[in-house]
Amino acid sequence: MARRVVVALLGPVHWSPPGVDLAQWRAALAEDVIDLFATLNEVEVAVAVTPADRALADALVWPGTAVYEVAEPTPNAVFAALEGYDQAAVLVSDVPDLPALTVGKLLRPLTSRPVAVAPVEGGGPGLLGVAVRLPAPDWLPTLELDTATPAEARGNAPRPGDVAVTTGWRRLRGPADLATLDPAFEGWEATRALLSGSGRPT
Repeated sequence: MARRVVVALLGPVHWSPPGVDLAQWRAALAEDVIDLFATLNEVEVAVAVTPADRALADALVWPGTAVYEVAEPTPNAVFAALEGYDQAAVLVSDVPDLPALTVGKLLRPLTSRPVAVAPVEGGGPGLLGVAVRLPAPDWLPTLELDTATPAEARGNAPRPGDVAVTTGWRRLRGPADLATLDPAFEGWEATRALLSGSGRPT
């Protein structure tokens, strides 16, 4: 069986709901994503940060969870830091209510494709995550998860089909995204608690 790792990339967060401290918001989102990843089967879980955010990662991870320091918050930098794995997926941390099934769908194409990407639901800018068979192919460009597109990921591929596009999900990057949170959906406790404290319905 392939050894697989799912990595939460704690990249920058540029928006928080009115009345919610940006640093607290970022930590709550990341905590919920890390907790979600901890429930996944048949994968190992890790966190990646730039050195400036190491304290944030250390405060949130479960005991024994690997933390990788990378020079830049890109999936490519994370892939380069990983050793001993056959497959890896790197996902953003502003998706506290991400369904676990979506992570599985990102990894599934790697049985026949070298790269898979999950777009932002609704066609917004950026990606939800990137998965590769390791080592990552040389033709994969450096992808900024806030701005990259599936087309960019495919740009240098020998064949367009080498990059699978999987199920997307929306990221919490503005008021319109916040309104889509489903109070009936289990999980996202840290984000839910922070929004409750701000007086917003959850």
